[in-house]
Amino acid sequence: MRCALITGGTSGIGLAFAHALAAEGRPLVLVARNPDRLAAVATELAQRYGVTVDVLPADLADPEAQNAVAARLSRGDVSLLVNNAGFSLKTPIVGGDAALADAAWQVMGRAPRVLAAAAAAAMLAQPAGDGDRGCIITVSSVSALTRQDSYSAIKTYALALSEVLAGELRGSGITVTAVLPGWTHTEFHRRGNQKKSSIPGFLWLEPERGAAEALRDARRGCVVSIPSRRYRLLAGLLHFAPGGAVRSISRALGQHRRHDQLPTEDQR
Repeated sequence: MRCALITGGTSGIGLAFAHALAAEGRPLVLVARNPDRLAAVATELAQRYGVTVDVLPADLADPEAQNAVAARLSRGDVSLLVNNAGFSLKTPIVGGDAALADAAWQVMGRAPRVLAAAAAAAMLAQPAGDGDRGCIITVSSVSALTRQDSYSAIKTYALALSEVLAGELRGSGITVTAVLPGWTHTEFHRRGNQKKSSIPGFLWLEPERGAAEALRDARRGCVVSIPSRRYRLLAGLLHFAPGGAVRSISRALGQHRRHDQLPTEDQR
């Protein structure tokens, strides 16, 4: 069995993917910034599931680090890529933190493109076999369907990237899936100084559910995966709503959220 490479694989949804795949007996390559945490998570997964877990410390805000991960993908032993690394971005476009916005673009915009391209090229070089050459999953966000802030803008790109790549690879045996989770119980919100109490409890999901539904949908060949019925309903409403209505809703949500959120430089 070829391995799965997961960026941001030491916490949140990325860690949930790691557990789900390791439980299937799949070898893993975990990518994250913190070497100590990578080593601890790798040891835990290896001991718990009896799988091989390699680690690759990399800060994906650095293009050279992206290239290093792309080189690892080019070896051809990865049949599943999960682009998951990301961080909360609430800085405004006008007068905001330009350096933070650039880092966010590198991690959540450029890195998924660079890594997906490297993974797809390596997968295409593999024999077609039973028609299943590999899978590329990119974690976007349900906020990609809104126009709230810089974060939603980058996640909109991540969604479009997956849809375009799915079209390019149609019929190749490689599936491409964008995952659009809603509010999920992870470190992502704590690191972003987001007050969970301001969000209704029924809107919160567990990361394990998001990862499980994403893997199920990817294996079905779904280009877009939205965990839970409640968010699929919300996505449907946003999809069919007029653009002006979506922008009005987005402005209202953005004004509500800016009162209790600050930028963060932490990745998931």
